[in-house]
Amino acid sequence: MNQNLSLYRIFYAVALAGNISKAAESLYLSQPAVSQSIRKLEQALKTDLFLRNSRGVQLTQEGEVLFSHVKSAFQSLEQAESQLKLRRELGVGHLRIGVSSTLCKYVLLPYLKDFIKRRPHVRITIACQSTGHTLKMLEEGDLDLGLIGKPQKFKDLEFHPVRQIQDTFVASKGYLENLSRLPDEAAGSFLTRGTLMMLDKDNLTRRYLDSCFRKENLVPKHILEATSMDLLIDFAKIGLGIACVIREFVETELKSQSLVELPSPLPIAPRDIGFVFSPGREYPELCRELISPCLKTLSP
Repeated sequence: MNQNLSLYRIFYAVALAGNISKAAESLYLSQPAVSQSIRKLEQALKTDLFLRNSRGVQLTQEGEVLFSHVKSAFQSLEQAESQLKLRRELGVGHLRIGVSSTLCKYVLLPYLKDFIKRRPHVRITIACQSTGHTLKMLEEGDLDLGLIGKPQKFKDLEFHPVRQIQDTFVASKGYLENLSRLPDEAAGSFLTRGTLMMLDKDNLTRRYLDSCFRKENLVPKHILEATSMDLLIDFAKIGLGIACVIREFVETELKSQSLVELPSPLPIAPRDIGFVFSPGREYPELCRELISPCLKTLSP
């Protein structure tokens, strides 16, 4: 675009008004200044844009062509201004969240329930994926907020812990009864006697547990892998094996005794889970508002 935007703005106002005096009034400019700007634009484009008469001005064919494009451009700008106004007044925006399916179900949903009551116009996108993928997308600016188990290292991100979680081992009563009937030569820890059900190796929880096993020089003999903790819980309920799950997420099953908690054969320290985001990105205020119950809990 070779011409100053202000010239097109004046052209647009004159075309809408059909009169230079009325356009000058709407633009808070003098009539000579408007006339001079139109002449300057016509000279630059080397074409007549208006036909002048006693009643005002009328677009030429060339002027009609230019007006159709200028009208579209200014309507787009007006639409953008309206959207910005809505964002300020109503909190309209788009919040992109990365979280595992397990943490989404057991931790994120209560936060979202309260948040959407306060910010009903915010569009929310949730990507259910691994912690590693969430961290990568946050660092690359493809997500605004993540809910993850605290990793050992992350750069340029703010982490706000929500709660601690404890990994544990659970199974159905029926499975444990069958396990107890194995011959004596199969006696030993359930890590070597039974089927241990764990998340797949790409999962941060699985990596943490594998490191705990290595520290104690323990090697589970039979492992069944699943992609989600909900699957592990369901598998344990039907007696498929012993599931390594998060205790806080099976409290209902433990209370109803549909699952039984086993003594851990190795020390497993509790872990932090929390929200993580980049404070320099577009929606840090929305991120902070979503996690505000967490921030209040942590306040001294």
